[in-house]
Amino acid sequence: MGLEIQPTLLLASASWDRLTVLGFEIHVSVLIGTAYLAAVYLFAVGAAREKYGWWPEPPSTWRKASYLGAVGIIFFALNGPLHTLSDEYLFSAHMVQHMLLMMVMPPFLILGVPPWLIRKAMERPGVARSARILTHPVVAYLAYNVTFIGWHVPQMYNWALVNHDLHILQHLMFMGVAVMMWWPVVNPVPELERIPTGPLLMMYVFAFGIPSTILSAFITLSDTVFYPWYELAPRVTSLSPLEDQRLGGLIMWIPGMLIFWVGITAVFFRWTKDEYGSWGGGTGNATGDAEALLGDGG
Repeated sequence: MGLEIQPTLLLASASWDRLTVLGFEIHVSVLIGTAYLAAVYLFAVGAAREKYGWWPEPPSTWRKASYLGAVGIIFFALNGPLHTLSDEYLFSAHMVQHMLLMMVMPPFLILGVPPWLIRKAMERPGVARSARILTHPVVAYLAYNVTFIGWHVPQMYNWALVNHDLHILQHLMFMGVAVMMWWPVVNPVPELERIPTGPLLMMYVFAFGIPSTILSAFITLSDTVFYPWYELAPRVTSLSPLEDQRLGGLIMWIPGMLIFWVGITAVFFRWTKDEYGSWGGGTGNATGDAEALLGDGG
């Protein structure tokens, strides 16, 4: 008689598009994508830097941790219980996921890339021109808010939930426009600076939060459930579909605005540091802020 093993006792299982390890579900596409991001980065700042003489010193430990931490945020936001709750049960969990991908991950990702590596990439034909267009504050503002609000239109949002490929596209667009939005705030290289660090940049960050705040308030204060997918989903908490939607709106509204205020505060302290440096006879250069913050040049 052959030995039968109950599937529930296995420590790992797999299908063509996902793995389950110790109960943690991993999507193969996310695993490949995050592994690629990490591998290319480590190769560029390691073996390629040494072989081609791009920069004499490796990035600081903090810079590497910032980039790899951002990749880790992508991995854990798009896998495991948060992803399952987001895709199948709770609008509020989906908003937590989007907050991680759009508000938390991008600044750490940008901070993690050494300035010398950005400059090296900009030497490629067309890259500098494209980068200047994509990081332009007006382009970034429109791309971020049109994308964010557009995907929260009920028809678009529900379409993404029932079409996995479209859902992947949605997340890629969210992350892409979020990097564009955060780029002028982090200001990794002066070559791409449009708004000098100071009051105007603080106003830019504040203005970014206005459309999403209006949308969040509308979702939170509504008496109508906008997303049938979650209205019909099995209830895994005591929250009704409307209460879950209101909680999701609050997550977008309050923590979202707090993160924007953190960005404004960071810009303020960079600006005052620059001003004090000028008064004291220093260089007072507020550009290349990622370089100054993480302690390696380039």
